[in-house]
Amino acid sequence: MPLIHVHLDRETFEKSHEEIGNAIHDAQIEALGIPADDRFQIFQPHGPGELKFDAGYNSVDRQNLLVIRVIAVHMYPVTTKRQFFEAVVARLEPLGIRPQDVLISLTENGFEDWYAGK
Repeated sequence: MPLIHVHLDRETFEKSHEEIGNAIHDAQIEALGIPADDRFQIFQPHGPGELKFDAGYNSVDRQNLLVIRVIAVHMYPVTTKRQFFEAVVARLEPLGIRPQDVLISLTENGFEDWYAGK
């Protein structure tokens, strides 16, 4: 049960949050093998000046940051995580979200760290 937090500017949220959520979820199904009904996403739109980033960090040309934070149970090998990152970026690009503007962080913990209704 990955938990997804998405931080993005308000304009992008209002224009595309449904499509962004679907893109991330579809990438999880494909790359992480989660069930289709395992969707837990929190969107946090931000106003001007609330998302601070270095536009040239690591020699990348960032213009409009979109941060995806994933919290998941520790069970994915590095190759699977990279496939997930690539799948997310590939699905966001047709929405006009440049790969250079996406930052994804996947943090893992144990099964004992979760409660999901039962």
